[in-house]
Amino acid sequence: MRKKISIISPCFNESENVEKCHAAVRKIFEAELANYDFEHIFADNASADGTPDILRTMASQWSEVKVILNARNFGPFRSMFNALRAATGDAVVVFLAVDLQDPPEKIVEFVKLWESGIEVVAGARVNRQESFALRLCRGIFYRIVNGLSEIDIPVNVGEFQLIDRKVWEAVIQHDDHYPYVRGIIASVGFKRVIVPYTWEARQMGISKNNLPRLIDQALNGIFSFTNAPMRLCTLVGLGLAGLCMLYAFGSVIAYLLFSTTAPAGITTVIVSLFFLSGVQLAFIGILGEYVTSIHAQVRRGPMVVERERINFENQATQEQTDNMVHALQKKIGAR
Repeated sequence: MRKKISIISPCFNESENVEKCHAAVRKIFEAELANYDFEHIFADNASADGTPDILRTMASQWSEVKVILNARNFGPFRSMFNALRAATGDAVVVFLAVDLQDPPEKIVEFVKLWESGIEVVAGARVNRQESFALRLCRGIFYRIVNGLSEIDIPVNVGEFQLIDRKVWEAVIQHDDHYPYVRGIIASVGFKRVIVPYTWEARQMGISKNNLPRLIDQALNGIFSFTNAPMRLCTLVGLGLAGLCMLYAFGSVIAYLLFSTTAPAGITTVIVSLFFLSGVQLAFIGILGEYVTSIHAQVRRGPMVVERERINFENQATQEQTDNMVHALQKKIGAR
């Protein structure tokens, strides 16, 4: 029986790239991977540039093209994870960028390593065709997340990974309102190998990952897999409290021994007041990040609201599946 490979490609306003992306994938499965079946799942985040119409045309031409059209833009991570749940392959390429910055040719190597017994084949962007500033920022972020996390999240590894079906089953069990997919894959374990590659420069279209979105994704990665920021707040708070007590004790000694030379302390009080106020506000902000994340999680709204599915004849929509699960949970709870 022929094995199937699932490939997930989220997209948003990528009318110039979706056809080229599928053509590159189809070429691989007509040549090097001709012995495998495949499905290419596109998850569109309510594009406004004609991408949905192009995807509909592609789905009508090729049965392996499956399309999920979201009701609005839910962000790349939610859209990707929702599409990941729909994968039916024996192995799944978690994310293939439609702009082809992650080279589709690497899928051939991924599949060979998977067939040799590797359960997670992770691509690492060791070379990046982008500005030095972006490379530096990404490098700092990867090292911060890996250093603070309680699990090993490899440096330079993104979502361009191939995972075995049993890894997929473990990954989709996570019920996270804002899934940090690379962290989830790292957290479930299994046998892993890192494959280095060059992250190509985008040839067409404009990247949708601007600075605010990159910062949001970075913070999500940090707060999802570590409590180090809160512990840092505690340690810094204790340290500052200790220093204040030492300063107060020293001031009393100076006043008793050298009353004529003891400093008036007005400047010190003002500086200390504003410094400690800034530290408190920063810590409140960190606490707010965790509280916001908890609030979003406990509300238990749908991760993605889908407008339409194409070429998923035998599969219920994720919204229908979630509704059935919630109804079953309520029924069990009532007993």
